[in-house]
Amino acid sequence: MGLMQGRQLTHLRSWLQPNSTTGMEGYSCPLMVKVLDAVQGRPAVNVAVSVFKKAADETWEPFAFGKTSESGELHGLTTEEKFVKGVYKVEINSKSYWHTLGITSFHEHADVVFSANDSGPRHYIVAALLSPYSYSTTAVVSDPRK
Repeated sequence: MGLMQGRQLTHLRSWLQPNSTTGMEGYSCPLMVKVLDAVQGRPAVNVAVSVFKKAADETWEPFAFGKTSESGELHGLTTEEKFVKGVYKVEINSKSYWHTLGITSFHEHADVVFSANDSGPRHYIVAALLSPYSYSTTAVVSDPRK
């Protein structure tokens, strides 16, 4: 691994940790979304995020929505009680974000579809790295009881 890749990996690891400047220390939300602008190398602010839950008839039902903060994070989407076992889709409105910056983009949105809480209650951080013609996602899944 080259020096530049090592630095990027270190930066990405630190970025995946909950941000202590948000005032959210000690706050335990079961689903958090973080969005980073790969072009500018900083958090993507004011990005619309919608969360859907797959229904028994295989359709997507609206579950939660919000916009990222100055830190690129979106907390408080749901509660432990509402975030039950199921299949969820996080839809990040990348096109609107790039449009506000005057940049033409390829994707309408970045989607992350995942099964949640199959092995009991878990906390999820869904992270997205956006650029106008690509996106990359990753997740951190943790057991809140540990």
